[in-house]
Amino acid sequence: MTVPAPRRMAPGPSPAGPDRRRRAARVAAAGAVLGLLLAAAAAAPAAPDAPTGCGDLLHGRLCLRGPVGATGVYTAVYRRDDPARGELTVRLGYQRKNARITAFPGWFGTGRTRGGAVRLSGRVEMLPDECIRGVMEHVRTVFVTKWSCG
Repeated sequence: MTVPAPRRMAPGPSPAGPDRRRRAARVAAAGAVLGLLLAAAAAAPAAPDAPTGCGDLLHGRLCLRGPVGATGVYTAVYRRDDPARGELTVRLGYQRKNARITAFPGWFGTGRTRGGAVRLSGRVEMLPDECIRGVMEHVRTVFVTKWSCG
């Protein structure tokens, strides 16, 4: 009686060994994380058509940026559509409101456009339930942005 020679196997882990199970667990975990990321991206709201806190004016755009609904530094920016029309002096600020009251404008100061733009900032104490908008005054005419609420 002859005994067959032992079979030779390729070096490495056995097909059903612990390394294969760990690799399968890692692939499953990575798939789960990817699925959660895709679900979160699909549920995120669409970007607004215009930046929050901006308003289009006759010859430019006025924007107010800051931590809406929180105390912090807010920045008002005015940009002219056609800076070649000449520089002008404007007063920039903000206005706050909540369900009970709309506050008078607070001013960051007065500035002259350079290259068609002017930017002024200041610290605003704001409550979480308040809305805010940018305000600009030029030759006794007041312009405002849309309201931004937290």
